[in-house]
Amino acid sequence: MERTLAPLVAARAIGRLEADGPWIGFGYRAESPRIVVGSADGTRDERADADLMLALAIAYFAGAVAEAPPDLEATQSDLSGLVRHLIGSEADPARQALLGEAMDAIDDGLAGDAVAEKLEAARSHRVDAVDPVELLSMKARQMAAGG
Repeated sequence: MERTLAPLVAARAIGRLEADGPWIGFGYRAESPRIVVGSADGTRDERADADLMLALAIAYFAGAVAEAPPDLEATQSDLSGLVRHLIGSEADPARQALLGEAMDAIDDGLAGDAVAEKLEAARSHRVDAVDPVELLSMKARQMAAGG
């Protein structure tokens, strides 16, 4: 028996990693955040951990991506909802507090670079951590290749 996936909802593009390339963003399946890559050929989505979702938000607020398709363009409200979702699913109290600070920065309308700094502080600090935009580029290439 084939398992049917819940539909992808609320897909929003944060931008394009290359001026004429596919867009990258996020959406939800069964209320679980997904990274989404879209092109003229359609969209692909995958489960994403908090660090990948934070990379999307950092790239958005840092202005590190080219313009998103206007009909799918994410808003600050969309990113606010994403960060709220991350806060609600975070088990580590220290990281939850850092996400809360980032949420406050978004809600207070702070400049994008200030919000990006708060979001960066909430990322895990692994030794193998990659720059957020590079992480998104690697993930988009992997998804485009079908893996």
